[in-house]
Amino acid sequence: MCRVRTESSRVYDVLEDIMGHIFIHLHNIQDHLQFWQPLIEASNARKLYFMIFERGPHAFLGGIAQMLRQSIVDGWSMQHRSQFASAYISERIVILSNLRRAIATFLAEVYMEVDRCGEQLVENPEKSFPPLLAIIDHLFSNLEASIGHLHAIRQTGSSVEGSYSFPLVFEKSPKVNQEGSQWTNCEISDAINVIYKNLEKLDSYISVMVSKHQKPSKLSQYWIRHTCCVVGLSFCSLWLLRHSRLMGSPDIDNWIREAKDSTISFFNDHVEQPLLSIRDELFDTFRKRHKGVMEVEEVQLTANSLHRMLLDFSEQTKAQKFPEHASDQEMLEIVMDRYEKELMHPIQNLLKGELAHALLIQVQKLKLDIETAMLELDQILKANEINFAILAALPAFFLSLMLLMLLRAWFKQDTRAEGRGRIARHQRRLLLVEIEKGIVQYQTYVNQGLEKDSQCMFGLVLHCLDSLFHAVEGHAKATGEWQWLRQDIIDLGKPRLQTEYKLIVISRMERVYECLFPSLKRQ
Repeated sequence: MCRVRTESSRVYDVLEDIMGHIFIHLHNIQDHLQFWQPLIEASNARKLYFMIFERGPHAFLGGIAQMLRQSIVDGWSMQHRSQFASAYISERIVILSNLRRAIATFLAEVYMEVDRCGEQLVENPEKSFPPLLAIIDHLFSNLEASIGHLHAIRQTGSSVEGSYSFPLVFEKSPKVNQEGSQWTNCEISDAINVIYKNLEKLDSYISVMVSKHQKPSKLSQYWIRHTCCVVGLSFCSLWLLRHSRLMGSPDIDNWIREAKDSTISFFNDHVEQPLLSIRDELFDTFRKRHKGVMEVEEVQLTANSLHRMLLDFSEQTKAQKFPEHASDQEMLEIVMDRYEKELMHPIQNLLKGELAHALLIQVQKLKLDIETAMLELDQILKANEINFAILAALPAFFLSLMLLMLLRAWFKQDTRAEGRGRIARHQRRLLLVEIEKGIVQYQTYVNQGLEKDSQCMFGLVLHCLDSLFHAVEGHAKATGEWQWLRQDIIDLGKPRLQTEYKLIVISRMERVYECLFPSLKRQ
């Protein structure tokens, strides 16, 4: 039993290493192709801009010098420069595409062989592993032939600097022609060592080929921007040096002091004081209410006094007894009626009549209205003290909000499919679209009898599945969906599974799993 487990672990280790190396190469090549393919479809002006300004300072100077020589000898030709740029980009696309095709085909062939003898590998690894090693050795030979064909693709006057790398020659397993015999442990170990040596050779060869056809680095693409930043920083450094203590100038110390004072003042005016004001307003409301109660009582005293004056005036005028709770409005109408009559003879009634009494009542009414208005205004101002404090704190609030948003975007890392934001979710769904298209195209090639094309497409589907597997693993584990999502991804990679069922699985994945949902902002 122990020996069976050891054999099984050796099988899994070898196959896992082969798959891991191939997936790394496919990811790397695909990354460069995604840069070159949109560029070949861009306008001629965009291609020329790339050739001159986005390949580094050496290419910039060389391109300028070449254009000057050409303009002097043959005259300026925009078409010639555009053709050269297109040829430069196309050559890299052709080489990288052929590399991707060969590696994807190799991946598909290995995967299909493992799928074909999978049950035997589990049940009897000692017997089934040697034939699998022989098949893998043969597949390395096929890969050597397909990649070796790339040397014939290179055209005269290639834009690739230096010669192509050494020819790729894989080692052969010494037991590849004795598949039917029983292999010893030593012979199996030798065959495994040959596979690992071939993987090392493949890694070296592809690294050299990709490095000659890779996209420019970020530093080369944005070298003008970086150069301007360096020049600007140099000038700023010199300017700061002139105003520093090293040159005997106190300017920087004064600026630091002023900045410190401004920061403290901003914090006090827009953070500390507004928060203290809000706190005092919230916790001292009941303590401060006694002053408002006294004001209400004063207004009530004025209202009571006016009520008694109206009551006395109405009883004198009408010569009848009014109830104690008579309406002030009704009694005020009596006062106004009497006032209008008294105004017909103002001098006489001012001395002998009720005109003076009516005027005093109106003055008392005016006093009551003013006190009521002042009470309402005071209540409005008290109610808005918190609002004024909040308005004072708004600048600090928005500044803190912007900092939090920047930190959130940095933590989420939205630019990759492994991120947690809206862009990462969108990229995961695009991976699912690529898988669906690849499965349909694979079935089309199978129906047409195009074996090599179908194997290449299946290898690219496996590459997309691997990318999706790593992109959703963390999210699915966090939501408890990983057990089912992992099985669905494995089902999509089974060669013998019907295409109709795979399309049903993809549709279910889009609808069920949270990490593959559309962004909520777009629903």
